[in-house]
Amino acid sequence: MNWDIVEGNWKQVKGKVKVQWGKLTDDQLDKISGRRDELAGRIQEAYGVSKDEAEAQIKRFEDQTRD
Repeated sequence: MNWDIVEGNWKQVKGKVKVQWGKLTDDQLDKISGRRDELAGRIQEAYGVSKDEAEAQIKRFEDQTRD
């Protein structure tokens, strides 16, 4: 998954992110705006996981949603 494309299509991807990480609020998702590092930070905060674990979760999400 190319995160430059994700940023450009954030409104479409946001729904999939919301399903994967349901604790993230719509306001948080709007602030993320497709930025991978911001998503990782929000996952860390919401789920109390390490940066490495947040990155691993994003990687699994990328692999699952790859076309």
